[in-house]
Amino acid sequence: MKFSPAAASSYASKQTNENVTIAVKPYDTEELAHTAFGKVNPYQYGILPVLVIVQNDTNETLRLDRLHVKFADMNGQDIEATPAADVPYTVEGPRRPGAPVPLPIPPELRKRHKNPLSGGEIETRAFAARMLPPHESAAGFFYFQARYRPGASVYISGLKQASSGKELFYFDIPIKE
Repeated sequence: MKFSPAAASSYASKQTNENVTIAVKPYDTEELAHTAFGKVNPYQYGILPVLVIVQNDTNETLRLDRLHVKFADMNGQDIEATPAADVPYTVEGPRRPGAPVPLPIPPELRKRHKNPLSGGEIETRAFAARMLPPHESAAGFFYFQARYRPGASVYISGLKQASSGKELFYFDIPIKE
């Protein structure tokens, strides 16, 4: 399945610093999840995928290999991104809002189900760009063990000019819907 995000400038939640635009979009609905992950909806398992698009409108190549992305919930609590390779190991089962906490079931009575997040979609959609040439863009997902509520934001730092090593100003992007 082909996934092609739009240009960073087309998203509601974006910020531009020093001719670099970064846009973010939480994938917290069934419809959005379907466009990126097919039948798998990570949000249903407590994993919030956040699409990050970096548009480099400078004449410098940018280093993205030290990119640091945090999700700040509506209470201001910072949540670190979970590496894509670790996402399948954080899942216990689908969560329904308002569902009671289940009683523990002895291991011998538990049904063995295939982990729905262990397919390749999570890792292949993860943000993987290490360098970003001038006038190009890169996109991918960061994964957070969080719930999205209005008032959240995404904090991004660690972008550097490849030639000089100068770090760009950080991005603190409030999520707008």
